[in-house]
This record gives sequence, C-alpha cells and structure tokens, in this order.
Amino acid sequence: MTSITTHMKRRLFLTLCSLFFVCVAFASEPIRVACIGNSVTYGYGHQSPAQTSYPTRLAAMLGEGYEVRNFGHSGATLLYRGHRPYIQQQAWRDALAFAPDKAIIHLGLNDTDPRNWPNYRDEFIPNYLAMIDSLRAVNPDVEVWVCRMTPIFHGHRRFKSGTRDWHAQIQQAIEEVALLAGAHLIDLHEPLYHRPDLFADALHPDAEGAMILAQTVFSAMTGNYGGLALPAIYTDHMVIQRDKPFLLRGTADAGRKISARLGKEKLRTTVAEDGTWQLTFKPLAASDKSLTLTVTDGESTLTLTDILVGEVWLCSGQSNMAFMLRQATDAQKHIAEAATKNLRLYDMRPRVYTDAVAWDSASLAALNKLDYYVPTTWQPITEQNASQFSAIAYHFGAMLADSLGVPVGLICNAVGGAPIESFTDRHTLEHHPVLVDILTDWKRNDRVQDWVRGRGAYNIQLSKNPLQRHPYEPCFLYETGIAPLAGFPLRGVIWYQGESNAHNVELFETEFEALVGSWRKAWDDEEMPFHFVQLSSIARPSWPHFRDVQRQLADAISHCEMAVSSDKGDSLDVHPREKRPIGERLGRIALHHDYGFSRLTPSGPSVQGAHAEGNGIVLTFAHAEGMTSSDGQPLRTFEVAGEHGIYYPADKVIVKGNTIILKSKQVSRPTRARYGWQPFTRANLVNSNGLPASTFEVNIGKDSD
Repeated sequence: MTSITTHMKRRLFLTLCSLFFVCVAFASEPIRVACIGNSVTYGYGHQSPAQTSYPTRLAAMLGEGYEVRNFGHSGATLLYRGHRPYIQQQAWRDALAFAPDKAIIHLGLNDTDPRNWPNYRDEFIPNYLAMIDSLRAVNPDVEVWVCRMTPIFHGHRRFKSGTRDWHAQIQQAIEEVALLAGAHLIDLHEPLYHRPDLFADALHPDAEGAMILAQTVFSAMTGNYGGLALPAIYTDHMVIQRDKPFLLRGTADAGRKISARLGKEKLRTTVAEDGTWQLTFKPLAASDKSLTLTVTDGESTLTLTDILVGEVWLCSGQSNMAFMLRQATDAQKHIAEAATKNLRLYDMRPRVYTDAVAWDSASLAALNKLDYYVPTTWQPITEQNASQFSAIAYHFGAMLADSLGVPVGLICNAVGGAPIESFTDRHTLEHHPVLVDILTDWKRNDRVQDWVRGRGAYNIQLSKNPLQRHPYEPCFLYETGIAPLAGFPLRGVIWYQGESNAHNVELFETEFEALVGSWRKAWDDEEMPFHFVQLSSIARPSWPHFRDVQRQLADAISHCEMAVSSDKGDSLDVHPREKRPIGERLGRIALHHDYGFSRLTPSGPSVQGAHAEGNGIVLTFAHAEGMTSSDGQPLRTFEVAGEHGIYYPADKVIVKGNTIILKSKQVSRPTRARYGWQPFTRANLVNSNGLPASTFEVNIGKDSD
C-alpha cells in the first residue's frame, strides 16, 4: 500500500511538472498579429519596406509579447471579382495559416479602380464579411479591426473621374462591415488627411506616414491615447459663450471614465474606442464671476481657472486683420485705456511670417507637421498684449463689451498675405465642381494670385521636398488654425481678407460662399454670423469690381454683413492705419443684427434698386436717413450709362428722402448707375451717422444684385 502511494505521488508530481511547463510554454507564446492589406500595408514606395512599413513599426511599439507579420500585397482588391482579389494571393493563404489572434484589415483602395467598384459594389460588404468569417474559422477567438482607408489625394490621375466619390462610398461600406461583423473600426483616414506632403504619388504614404499609421493602430489595439488631454483652446482665463450649450471635448485612454465639473454642474462619460470623449454643459448666463472647470479620468486631473461667461468671436483674415493696435492711428491712447475693457484675448501668432525671406529647415519641417502657430493661452487684456493684438478685433470687442456690459473673448487667427482658399477645408474644395482644381500644384496654378504663388515659392525655396507645405497652400490655414478651434462655441466671425484674391473676382465669389459654408459646417451652425470688411481704397485697378462683388455677397448670404472701409483707404498703402472706425463699424453690425440693437444704424446708405424717371435714374437706399456728403462738398463719383454700357459722370445729383436722382447730359436714356467706381475713390456719400455708402453698380428694373 505504501509503495503504491509513493508511485502515485511520483506520477502526480510529474504530471504537475508537465502542466507547469506546458503553462509556461503557453504563456511564453506571443500574441499573433496579422496586418492584412494592400500596398499601403506592404510599404510600397519605401526604400526598405521591411524596416519602415507600418507593421514593422507596430511590432516595435507592441514589444516582445507580440508577433506581428506583414501580409500586405500590392494592388490587391477586397472584391472577390476585382481585378486582383486579395483572397487569391499567397499573402491571404499565409495569413490564414498564421491563425492570428488579432487581425488588422486595410483593404479597399484598389477597389476604387473603374474595373471594380462600378461593377461589383454590391458584393463589397458580403465579400468583406466572408473574409472575416474565414479568419474566425481558423481562430474563433480572433479579434478583428477593420480600417477606414487612408486618403487618396487630388493628385491621383483618376481623382475627379470617380476615385474621389467611390473612395467615400467604400468608406461608408467599411463602417457598415464593422457594425455587421462586430469588429472594431480604426480610422486611418483622418490622421493622414491633412498630410498630403507624405504622399508623393497621392496614394501611398511614405515612411513618416507609415509611422503615423503604426501609432494609430497601436492606440486602437491597446487603448493607449496618451492620457487625459484637452484641445489647446481650452485654457485658464477663457471666455465661454453665453446662452449656448458649452461643448467640452478631449482625448484620453479608451474606456476611462471622465468626470467634469463646471460651476455647479457635473457630467460624466466614458472614453470611446478611438480615444475621444465629449460633454455638453447647459447654457450659462453672462457673468464676471470666475468659474473653475475640473476634468478627471480617475488617474489625471486638469483644472482650468478664472473662466468667464460672455460673448466669443473669431477674428480672422489676412494682414489687415493681423495689423496690430500699436501700428494704428492714435495707438498710445487706445493702448493706455485697453486694460479698462472687459476683454480676454486668444492670439494665434505664426511661428514664421510670410515676409520676403527664405525659411530655414526647422521652420520648413514644422510647417509640414502642421505646427505653424506659437503655443498660446487665453489672457486677460493688458496694455502689453493689447498693443500686439489685432487693432480691428480690439476695437470691435471693446465696442461690444461697452455696449453689452458682459465679458468678450476674442480669438485672433490672421496671416498676412493669405488667400481665402488657404482658410477653406479640404473636403469642401475636393468636392466642389469649380474649386477642386485649385488644389493642383498651387505654386503654378493661375487660379492662385501670382503674388501669392511667388511669395510662397520664395519662402520655401530651401526645401528639398517637392510637396513642402506653406501657409498660402489651399487648406493649410484651415488645417492648422481653424480645425483645432472647430466646435468651441462662438457667437460669430469677423473677417478681413480679399487683397490676395482680387485678381479673379468671379472665382472669389465662389470661394467666399464656400468658405462661409465650410466654417458654418465646422461649427454645426448654419446661421453663425459672418461679418466682413470690404476691401479698402487703393490704386489697384481690379478693386472697384471686387468691392461691388463683396457687397453683393453680403446681400446674398444670410447672416452675413459688410463694413465699408473705402473712405479710410490709402492710395499707396494696402494697410491703412485708421482701424478704429472699421472695428466699430463691425461692432455696429453685430449689435444691430445679432444683439437686437434695432435703433442703432448698422451701416451707411445701401442701394436697393433703380428705376427710370424721364431722362434720369432714381436710386433707392436703405439706411438713408440724412444722406449728405461727408465733407460738405457736392456728392461725387456718381456715374450713369446708357444701353451701350459707357459711363459718364452724373452732372445732377439730387437727394430726395431715401432716393438719389441722377442725370447726365451725355446719357438720354440711362440704364444703369454706379458709385465709387475708382480704385482709390474719394466718394463721399454718408448718412446722418457719418457712415459711408459702398461702391456699387445697379441696373434699372433690378435690385442691387
């Protein structure tokens, strides 16, 4: 009995040892990760794909506990009846034999080929689901991630002929696949969509792009998104827009519990798989009483202090908006009183200015990484920061603060010389039937003003990258400066820009409408006020036409008003120094249209239409009370034309109530009239508030458009 017991004990010991070694061996087996895809996964175009492809970089990030293999095959389609189906390639057979524990699938780019999507689009989702089923057949516990595709940029030869639209349709199909298959979804599009400089052929990301892909996949697999963080616009001393829900958004590691308190309200949420979270606080009334915002994920805590509630405006454009208070007329007087104003400033200053200099390699590299603005924070106004802030924005904000009696927050994002297309988002331009072509080779594209192209080329002449970024490049300023602000609640926008687009007024008309729509979409507010300054007066021949188109745009676009500046122009200087009247004219517009100051006249006389009367033409105006000349001299620069369109000076200008009657001895049957139609004009029509009329042209029988 004793011998049997000893034998059994020995067998039990050996069994336990065997189980121990089996467990140790099992525990030491790495987690198998299969990266399934096409040429982007393979690393096409890299000098050494084995070292720089995204699966290789991912393996280094994951470490020793993982075995990552690259099953990318160039040119492969997901569609089984595509021109090169992935399931027919050796890479797919190898992936199945690998029996992965985790599978990352990035397919669909080659399905945009006209041989594929137009013919077999209805099979895409079933084919994708079947592929996932095959992976689950070889390993029922496999965890699957399907990827929204990397971008295809406008430089691709088939972009406009179908690829752009089919790419978008396939993205939607991939999202549906993730939902139906119960798979995770990784967005490989957004992290690279603003980096066309990484795509030499508009299709394949380079080694730096592969590193971004690897980091994106790593975060999706591990949930590691770098911990709790808020966008840069959320800082101490910020102003929250009153009477609107306050959107608070940020990032944190996936699955973390977020708790945030603002004043008396406390909200909670859970971080999504993609590392994002957002909370929406109830609207608050304006207040000078400082609030504190506290956000925690249970591990880290962020605390923002001295927050006020009031009015928030974004002030943007080119150099006349950037023009600093210390450069303007009566600078010292206004600087001295700045600290008495209830203003908070968020001043976004460029790292490098677009002066006539060649930028160094560090600046060029920063631009490519979209690192264009010097880090900043919200600041209570002081004499020092006011002196360096936008003069027009300051006077606009000061007028609002004084009139409304509430704190006013001003965000300034203005870049000298910048064209309007650089402030417009990429998706809007890509999908616009006219503007899509402005994306192509912008430094040689005659849709871009020649001065803009020349200055941009001069700044980046030392770069060896043919796709070097520049602030004047279409989309760039939107991607670097506007997109990071999107969603932060605003009352509206003031805008002063156009000098760098005045060469092509017809194109600008389309671009301006696209810009306004772009920003309103970004803020999810179709009625967001967008008020702008009409170009001033200077000896540049195209400007009268341009000013008139700006006037028409203000009439045509809802919640969009224009401040006239031609009476404060300089015949030789594109940067007139008298900024206070312009800022306050914008303030009048906002107070009248956005804050209910109905008795406050918003602008000078505004032509509404024209009709014939004998051998004269009668112009009708709004905001016409007390129409007179600004200088006590006769009204000037009015012209009339007959059916042939040749203009002659009006020799009779008669003000009668809200109308002006024009006659010319040289025109017996006038059909149209115009005013202030000189590049540098001395037009002098104002109303009783001293506010000037705009340059305009109007036809008989038609309204001011």
